[in-house]
Amino acid sequence: MREQVTLMEPVVKTVRVDLGIEDAFRLFTAGMGTWWPLERHSIAVDSLEERVTADSLVFEEREGGRIYEVMSDGAEGTWGRVQAWEPPNRVVFSWKPNLTDGPYTEVEVRFTSIGAGSEVVLEHRGWEQFGDTAERYRNGYDSGWPGVLELFKTAAR
Repeated sequence: MREQVTLMEPVVKTVRVDLGIEDAFRLFTAGMGTWWPLERHSIAVDSLEERVTADSLVFEEREGGRIYEVMSDGAEGTWGRVQAWEPPNRVVFSWKPNLTDGPYTEVEVRFTSIGAGSEVVLEHRGWEQFGDTAERYRNGYDSGWPGVLELFKTAAR
């Protein structure tokens, strides 16, 4: 008998940026290391108790590419892998920027032209995999993504 899993609502956040769709896509992916707050959200901060720092973030621009941070001691910490690569309209990647034993979630980002700018819709899903702690994880990202996307918006100016 299969266990039935109740799907949780994904976290969905939308931001408009003053870049055309191609440039917005490139900034979000290849340029993620220029705007992501590594000093607050990284494996080095979350898991390694500040024994090392996160020096850079790399987003490999292809299906199967890794998203990873490079730490001050030269070690790399994988955050996820690109599952769908459809520039400049859509990218999907697995997501777990920490060293916990928990599962990866999935993030889909869609880009739409709006006048001279772009609308970027981020959908973060897969919370049900966390079982009893699913709501806590989902709530953390629900409140965290707006600040991170604001940094992306600022970088797009």
